[in-house]
Amino acid sequence: MHFRQGRHHVNSHQMILKVADTAEEAEKSIGKTVTWTSPAGKEIKGKISAIHGHNGNVRVIFAESGLPGQALGQKVVLN
Repeated sequence: MHFRQGRHHVNSHQMILKVADTAEEAEKSIGKTVTWTSPAGKEIKGKISAIHGHNGNVRVIFAESGLPGQALGQKVVLN
């Protein structure tokens, strides 16, 4: 959905993703990994760390490198 951000800083290593319709369903996916594949074929992996809000959103941390802006609005694969 979008980067996790504050008033003055955008954290490209953390993303907010929509994975379910309710918080209870999203809580079951905590600890799983997600993979985003770039158009060039590079895979960037992240781990679901926590729920974000009450609408089925989760916080994903991409440890090795942050996601580029072109990843916004694209699909990720839940492993």
